[in-house]
Amino acid sequence: MAESKREKIAIIGSGMIGHCWATLFLGGGYQVCMYDISQDRVDAALNAVQFKLNKLKDEGLLHGTLSIEERLANLSTTTDLQECLAGAIYAQESAVEDLQLKTDLFMKIDSLTGPDTILASSTSTLAPSKFTENLKHRENCLVVHPVNPPVYCPLTELIPAPWTKPAVVDITYSLMTAIGQSPIKLTREVDGFAINRLQYAILAEAWRMVHSGVISTADVNKVISEGLGLRWAFYGPLEVSHMNADGIKHHNERYGPGVIRVLNDFGPTPTFFEPETLEKIASDLNQKIPVEKLAAHRAWREHQLGAIAQLKRKLAKEKPADL
Repeated sequence: MAESKREKIAIIGSGMIGHCWATLFLGGGYQVCMYDISQDRVDAALNAVQFKLNKLKDEGLLHGTLSIEERLANLSTTTDLQECLAGAIYAQESAVEDLQLKTDLFMKIDSLTGPDTILASSTSTLAPSKFTENLKHRENCLVVHPVNPPVYCPLTELIPAPWTKPAVVDITYSLMTAIGQSPIKLTREVDGFAINRLQYAILAEAWRMVHSGVISTADVNKVISEGLGLRWAFYGPLEVSHMNADGIKHHNERYGPGVIRVLNDFGPTPTFFEPETLEKIASDLNQKIPVEKLAAHRAWREHQLGAIAQLKRKLAKEKPADL
């Protein structure tokens, strides 16, 4: 049985993403302390961690070798930020997406930590330079943005501020790998990071085609769920292009002119939230996924993601050594 680590991880914010981070770090054997502003919140988060650990065990997806009891013995909660941060080698903040709130919170976190603590934010929209510029330990700050839900979607993107030390990115990369995540490094800040830039490009064209009457809401979703998404579950878009011809160079020779022609046909970035189009898409979506049933659909999605994670783990073991 693997031993628990002595290093402490601080989880700042125990909501949907925060308690998932706690679950992941417990899988790596770390001492984890979850902080939130009220006892009710941390109590709910503790129950959520216990639920997720048991669910992952049932699905055969627990990372690491510690038992659930051993993991939970490494978990503590507090409503005292200083207590949470004391002795932590790494702090993961997962508060709401509000620039002023994050600026104030990171100022406080910075004042309570020393030069050896890495300060990471789960933000999906805010560049780290926006809320870390005036910190004493700003060279230790970066964004560590997961895909929701992180316990099933291992991709995690690391985005440094202009002043982040390269060693901080490297240490964080190793830390993410150690807890079972699949990290990627961005070399610099870019609006939307990598995940959302790719996601928004697809969303923009989906919106444009529905708006112009080219395709229905249901069918544009089916393009991904029954087509592109199946291929992307195992290979990324550049790898797919590489395999769809005799290599990426051949793909560029054969299909490049057509790609450019279609891209030129896109036109300007669509203006989102046109009332008429928004009303149509919302009506279409609510027929399939009523707002009052969103929680049930999210739970079903998580169940399906667990099944896919199981399948990918099984197939990875069966993959020929020469591939």
